[in-house]
Amino acid sequence: MKIVAPHDRPREKLERVGAGGLGDNELLAIVLGHGVPRSSALELANAVLDAVGGLHGLARATTDDLRRVPGIGEARASQLIAAVEAGRRTLVRARRDRSQFMTAREVAEFLVPQFGTRPVEQFGVILLDTKHRLLRTTVLSVGTLDASIVHPREVFRAAASAGAAALVLFHNHPSGDPTPSADDITLTRRLVQAGDLMGITVLDHVIIAESRFCSLKDRGDLTL
Repeated sequence: MKIVAPHDRPREKLERVGAGGLGDNELLAIVLGHGVPRSSALELANAVLDAVGGLHGLARATTDDLRRVPGIGEARASQLIAAVEAGRRTLVRARRDRSQFMTAREVAEFLVPQFGTRPVEQFGVILLDTKHRLLRTTVLSVGTLDASIVHPREVFRAAASAGAAALVLFHNHPSGDPTPSADDITLTRRLVQAGDLMGITVLDHVIIAESRFCSLKDRGDLTL
């Protein structure tokens, strides 16, 4: 990093002003650690951010996406993916006190840090006790960019195994638009009916997309 003054190099700057004073590229340069021939760590960080569309895009990037950047091999791609996932997990609320979900917004606030920027669709359930307190969160299906396949027996097998009295369905829309499709609504109604037969209440189906969400219960789409 010969063109950057010593006190403005990312690591030195971090010590001087703290992490909050660093730009996205500087933070990424520290994660990368060092550059490659003809490219400093900062230049390499800039190339990564340009390739994925900024730091927000990095949250959606795959190892294959990152390896297309000259200077980013398998090890560094894995390093970046791991750093993103570590950051994602720090946003998830501590589990010491069991979370209680009474509104769709509370569900969304719980789910968005974990699933809001996933690059493929994931369908799961939040399993709850009789007071709507969290028992566990289970991902049941990982689909393509625009579809996932879920069968009622998988949903209620997971619920029965956890001793759940109620559950909230959820999935993410990688497109960034949380508006439910006709298939989303059909599946939801099918699962509500199955829940009635099983004695396990389907409280809602929350669709998340980046920082946005949509509640099928609030839309009135849970039943016919």
